[in-house]
Amino acid sequence: MALREIERVRATDPEDEIIVIHNLITSQVVPQTIAGAGATPLRSRVGHSYIKDQMAATGAVFGGEHSAHYYFRDFWGADNGMLAAMHVLAEFGHQEHPLSQLAERFDPYALSGEINSTVTDVSAAYTRIVESFTGEAEFDELDGLTVRGTVAGDEPFWWFNVRPSNTEPLLRLNAEAGDAETMIRIRDRVLELIRA
Repeated sequence: MALREIERVRATDPEDEIIVIHNLITSQVVPQTIAGAGATPLRSRVGHSYIKDQMAATGAVFGGEHSAHYYFRDFWGADNGMLAAMHVLAEFGHQEHPLSQLAERFDPYALSGEINSTVTDVSAAYTRIVESFTGEAEFDELDGLTVRGTVAGDEPFWWFNVRPSNTEPLLRLNAEAGDAETMIRIRDRVLELIRA
């Protein structure tokens, strides 16, 4: 959908800066695809109110969340499932190859999915994670704690995010890596630190 919105805006105004918002736990393929289409990807916290606020502040043409909520500038910045479905159907109609090939294009990396762990002390879990990954990763706290591996050479990339639930005593883990072996290793290491 982002690619279709980028293409539509570019057709009417080739000089317009095109911004697309994605939440921070979407796959790395999302910002890579947006940038590859000549638009600017912008990370957001998880949640519709954050994306809507950023869309209004930046004039972004589109916003998307990992939870399949999609926001369109030309639909008042609102989440619209019907419009999203029409985009998907239109894209399917233009494909010469099986849908499995389209899916592969947008799913090249290994993802953990969201894993919830009950915790009583979020701060202590964060401290264990930071201490364990210091020296091999970069950290940011845009929404929870995001940790990005500093890899060298041919090593597969990896990152993960842990965020506390707003309503339950849970930490939510999402991890991604360039290959399944790396993702599983990072996922299991983080879960051990969270559940210690």
